[in-house]
Amino acid sequence: MRTDRRDRPGGKPDPNPSRRVDPRPAGDLLYGRNAVAEALGGRRRNRVLLLAEGVKEDDRIRRLTDLAAKNGVAVLRLPRGDLDRRTAFANHQGVALESSAFPYTPFEELTSTPGTILLLDHLQDPQNFGTLLRAAEATGVAGVVLPRDRSVDVTPAVVNASSGAVEHLRVARVPNLMRAIEDLKSAGWWAAALDVGHDAVDLFRAQIPTPLALVVGAEGAGVTQNVRRHCDLVVSIPMVGRVASLNAATAGAIALYELLRRAQIQDGQGD
Repeated sequence: MRTDRRDRPGGKPDPNPSRRVDPRPAGDLLYGRNAVAEALGGRRRNRVLLLAEGVKEDDRIRRLTDLAAKNGVAVLRLPRGDLDRRTAFANHQGVALESSAFPYTPFEELTSTPGTILLLDHLQDPQNFGTLLRAAEATGVAGVVLPRDRSVDVTPAVVNASSGAVEHLRVARVPNLMRAIEDLKSAGWWAAALDVGHDAVDLFRAQIPTPLALVVGAEGAGVTQNVRRHCDLVVSIPMVGRVASLNAATAGAIALYELLRRAQIQDGQGD
């Protein structure tokens, strides 16, 4: 970090440059065309749209620059190598966005709208998380709940993995997932763990009450026993192949679409 006389009043160099404040506001550097497009039309405060020099000016790029202009976001072109370094060599597709941090929703607000709520029991993998968030947005979930500790957060990698879908979801972080389940139950939700075991019932045959709080566990470990004990029922996805299990994103997506199918039938939209 360069330090000169301009760093301190009176013209003397700062003997402790590490205490200097970065003039850029804290936030995220989002990347990928879908992720950036959704963020430009979402809830964040966006600062600068970054385009790699030489990126093809196709309809998608023109849409991004139009969205930036509409929302008062500056556009800056820079060498692709600089964009590679700024995004830690992620697959940015020639596009990035300097944006504010993801706006988490207070947990209490999730109970204001009926509908399925997805709770994730210490999910760790950003790709699984992003894929599951994409399914959650597509199936119209009312909200997503994460524990604050030992869980993946909404990072730029997650935004990219969700193709920007998370920008339109209400996501809350809570200190205790079991307490959150009990609070939801007190507010009228039922809780179901998506897991296996002798007490699990076939997802497609089970009588599932609504509104439902669906709990999906971490990769490998599944739903923890303490969380499971707070659920009203356990549902599982039947498997007839040789593979013993599905990953969290696939299993969660199947369950969310089954809940959507049931809701549409109940509303007279299905067969």
